[in-house]
Amino acid sequence: MRDLRRPKGDAGEEIAVSFLERLGYRIAARNFRLRTGEIDIVAWDGATLVFVEVKTKAQQRFGQPEEMVTRRKQLTLERVAMAYIQRHTCEGTDIRFDVIAVQLESNRAAEVTHIPAAFSPSDRFFY
Repeated sequence: MRDLRRPKGDAGEEIAVSFLERLGYRIAARNFRLRTGEIDIVAWDGATLVFVEVKTKAQQRFGQPEEMVTRRKQLTLERVAMAYIQRHTCEGTDIRFDVIAVQLESNRAAEVTHIPAAFSPSDRFFY
């Protein structure tokens, strides 16, 4: 099943990167992976380091794409973000977690919803 979703996810990430670049963000990394998880996009919004989760859907069944970022997923993103910060010596930098939802429909242009500061880090987040 994962292989069938990958092209859609890749298309959504490309759309999200273009969207962020048009807003003036500088892309630092894409698909930063650890064994335990991945962050789709790491970007700079001025002096703020932004970790972006991209959710792409072709249909609206089962809710909106941004509703798919569960608390469990948020905790995974936090762990991966902490590793990124440590590996790239970004300690002390302002950070933010954003979600970009990309809705793809066959006969229409993609609809992009950007949610800056979509969630706040938990008490376990430190860097």
